[in-house]
Amino acid sequence: MPHFALWQWLLGGFSAFTLGAAKSGLPGGGTLAIPMMVLVVGSARYAAAWTAPILSTGDVFAVFYWRRHAEARKLLSLIPWVVLGGTGGALALSLDEQFLRRMVATIVATMLILFVLQRRGYLSQLSRGAWLYGIAAGFATVVANAAGPIMNMYLLTRGLTKEQFVATGAWFFFVVNIAKVPIYIWYGLFSVESLIFDALMAPLVIAGGFAGLWLIHRVPQRVFEWLVVVLTSVSLFFLFR
Repeated sequence: MPHFALWQWLLGGFSAFTLGAAKSGLPGGGTLAIPMMVLVVGSARYAAAWTAPILSTGDVFAVFYWRRHAEARKLLSLIPWVVLGGTGGALALSLDEQFLRRMVATIVATMLILFVLQRRGYLSQLSRGAWLYGIAAGFATVVANAAGPIMNMYLLTRGLTKEQFVATGAWFFFVVNIAKVPIYIWYGLFSVESLIFDALMAPLVIAGGFAGLWLIHRVPQRVFEWLVVVLTSVSLFFLFR
């Protein structure tokens, strides 16, 4: 059992709930949980591994619920670039933690700026740049579980409905989060304590999943898209700290 203070348990629980909601109906919100988990665990590098099973729990919930809405073909062009970016992320895990966090934040900020410019018609060819999104997402997901904002920006350029958006993103992260496990094992980032913590957080992830479903059925498409942009922008503040 992890020897955490009460505030660490509460913060960890809130993070798990937020990640569950992000997986099923509030994409973008999950990034807010990244700095929270760093505070709980005390290490950005270890937080990535501790959070991975929590994310996978949310992935299973979202994939099961939204399985009929997924547009898997939208992801095919990303696969080789995600692998390339993930390989770079695996190598980068040995670098200084603060440097890694700033690097990920810079990637997310760049994607956000490009998306806003594209929505305003300044970058009509942005949606064809799958290689850029794939490399950035692969790298960011391995080093900090921070590919959410990048994939949000990519999926929003695909012209998907909010149901297709959530379903397609769920399948992407379901596969990617499982693929990261051998990397974290190689670096020795998992432990008995981390797995016990993740098991205790599972009910909160599911509760967050149902909360996300409640939200997605009540938020209009246009509001949904800009909510993603706003939450991503807010998350940058925490990543740059």
